[in-house]
Amino acid sequence: MSAPAVKSLTPEIAPKRIRKLARLHPLPLRIMHWINAVAIFIMIGSGWRIYNDDVLFGWLQFPDTLVIGKWAQYGLQWHFFGMWIFVLNGIAYLSYGIATGRFRRKLFPISLRDILATVGDALRFRLTHDDLTVYNAVQKILYLGVILVGILIVITGLCLWKPVQFSELASLFGSFQTIRLIHFLCMAAIVGFVLIHVTLALLVPRSFVAMLTGGPTLDDKPLAVVVPEPANALAPAPVGEPASPAEPVPHSNQ
Repeated sequence: MSAPAVKSLTPEIAPKRIRKLARLHPLPLRIMHWINAVAIFIMIGSGWRIYNDDVLFGWLQFPDTLVIGKWAQYGLQWHFFGMWIFVLNGIAYLSYGIATGRFRRKLFPISLRDILATVGDALRFRLTHDDLTVYNAVQKILYLGVILVGILIVITGLCLWKPVQFSELASLFGSFQTIRLIHFLCMAAIVGFVLIHVTLALLVPRSFVAMLTGGPTLDDKPLAVVVPEPANALAPAPVGEPASPAEPVPHSNQ
């Protein structure tokens, strides 16, 4: 006599597919953004301390209330500390932007027509930023420009730090003083970008909040997530199967 076949009483788990929409600023990007903000703050303040010890322009000297480090030596230590954070975080940011295609989606393409139109709207005070997920032409130029300036300031910083070890790289810029001047101008460009960036964030508070929370979702970038969903014990049995949990055991007279 063969053993009766009994169905399992364990409720089956049915997969359920839901849509999780990607946000404007993913978590890794937000973390790198705020790390970069701290690194830039350290590098600018300590760089001003170093500059005051050997000024480039006799009419320009930064007040002690704005510098980091009591003496130039302390400023150098803070500068090296901020430099490593800035460089490592910058490498992670560039790798993330290229690997995920974020740079391609957000910063390209750029056309001269769009630039002129955006500048014209800004001059007429008609420049709006209702959709945070779309960058206008001026924003694209500013972001691309500050990335290039960041790369250049790191290169010139290496030449200033190790002029002998990086002598071939330093020779591309000419004299040591020329490298200092380029490094200083890059710093000035970054300070200008930070001032514009912070001003726009204050004028459009939603953009600041977005960098904290992730901002609005992007409908064109859904992430499919499979979540197990327990079957409802009270649900009706499928057609063709008995409602009872187990089939009756057949009797045999043999």
